[in-house]
Amino acid sequence: MDVDRLTAIDVHTHAEIGRDGRGSLSAELLGASAAHFRAQGPRQPGIDEIAAYYRERRMAAVVFTVDAEHATGHPRIPNEEIAEDCARHPDVLIPFASIDPHKGRAGVREARRLAERYGVRGFKFHPSLQGFSPDDPMAFPLYQAIEELGVPALFHSGQTGIGAGVPGGAGIRLRYSNPMLVDEVAASFPDLRIVLAHPSFPWQDEALAVATHKPLVHIDLSGWSPKYFPPQLVRYANTLLRDKVLFGSDYPVLTPDRWLADFATLDIKPEVRPRILKDNAARLLGLTAVDKETPS
Repeated sequence: MDVDRLTAIDVHTHAEIGRDGRGSLSAELLGASAAHFRAQGPRQPGIDEIAAYYRERRMAAVVFTVDAEHATGHPRIPNEEIAEDCARHPDVLIPFASIDPHKGRAGVREARRLAERYGVRGFKFHPSLQGFSPDDPMAFPLYQAIEELGVPALFHSGQTGIGAGVPGGAGIRLRYSNPMLVDEVAASFPDLRIVLAHPSFPWQDEALAVATHKPLVHIDLSGWSPKYFPPQLVRYANTLLRDKVLFGSDYPVLTPDRWLADFATLDIKPEVRPRILKDNAARLLGLTAVDKETPS
C-alpha cells in the first residue's frame, strides 16, 4: 500500500454481505440500522464494490464484519472470506476480523490463525451486539492473543443504531458499550493497541478520560457527521489527543463523502487535519511512513 498517495485512511467500514448473499445481521436489525442512520450509501456493498469506491477517492479502508452468533443466533460472514477478498485489493483495503468472545479457546486459536495465515491486521468487538462486557475475564485470553500478535482491537462504544426502534432494542444492552469498561482492558493489557469507535454518546467524557490516561487507547470518529461532534471532542482532538484521533466513516451507513464535507467546516487546526485523516491511522496500523510525530 502506497500510503503517500492516499488522501485518507478510513478505519471503520463494514462488510455487510457475504459471497453467498447472506447479510451480516438479520433483515430486522439491518433495517433498523438503515432507518436510524438514514443510510446514504448503497446498502450492503460487496468487497469489490467497497474497493472500487475507495480507490476512486484515493483512500484506504479498514473492513470488518461483526461475529455475534452467540447473542443473535445469526451466522457470521466468515473472517477468512473477508480477508481473502480484501487481499485482492491490497492497495486500498485492510482486513480486520471479528471473533465472538464467547468462543473461548477456539476463538483464541482462530485469532492467531487469521493474523498469521490470512494477514488480518486487527480485530473488531461490538460488546452490545455480542452481549458481553469488555471487562469480563471470559474475553481476556482473546485480548492477550491480540496483544501478542501486535495488532489493534477496535471496540464499538456508545449508543448503537443496531436494534434502534425495535421492541426492547432487540434485547441489545447499551451499557456494555460504556468506554469505562474498556479502561479495565487497557489497564490489564498495557501493550494492546485499542480504538474506541465513535463519539461515545452518552459517555463522551468517559472516552476522552480513558484515551488521555491510557497511552495506547485511540478514538475513531465514525458513525456521526462531524457537525454533530460534542465541543469537548473537537477540543481534545485539536490538543491532547491530536495523535490519537482517527478518521472513520461507518460506511455504508455514513459515506466518507458526507463525513469529509462536514469535517472541512470543523474548527480543526491545519496541522492536525492530516494526522486525523491519515497519519495517526498509518502509525497505528503499522503501515509505511509516519514513524515520528509531526512537531506541534
